[in-house]
Amino acid sequence: GLAGESTAIGDAIGLAVKRLQDQQTDTRVLILLTDGANTAGEVTPIKAAEIAAQHQLKIYTIGIGADEMIVSSFFGKRRVNPSRDLDEKTLTAIAEKTGGRYFRARNTDELKQIYQLLDQLEPVEKDKQFFRPRSELFFWPLGVTLILAALISMARLRWR
Repeated sequence: GLAGESTAIGDAIGLAVKRLQDQQTDTRVLILLTDGANTAGEVTPIKAAEIAAQHQLKIYTIGIGADEMIVSSFFGKRRVNPSRDLDEKTLTAIAEKTGGRYFRARNTDELKQIYQLLDQLEPVEKDKQFFRPRSELFFWPLGVTLILAALISMARLRWR
């Protein structure tokens, strides 16, 4: 996969605790989205969840992956289980230890529904503010580049 073959759920939770512990807010929430089981890392997911609970970090866990299905291929039909590595027991325990909840998403529609429910369970009081320039500024460097290109072209023609 993009992040590698290993999944370090405990380390990910530990990193989130470290990053969020200094936040001056009443609620700290982590959404843990995974398609597998913990296969790497220094900290076990359960120990990391206990540490998260001590820091008042609520964790909502989402296990993703379709149920077992039969697919047709060039070589015939075969059974495929995209969720074979999903450790729902551990994900449920993580959520319970931190006051969160476990969800299962088998497709993108279910995932959208889960995110809508999470928006209701954990409403955001104010959005982060982003600064976006109101006027486009790309034409200044573009203009300078075009002028320099024209001057260089004229200088080359002059020296011939």
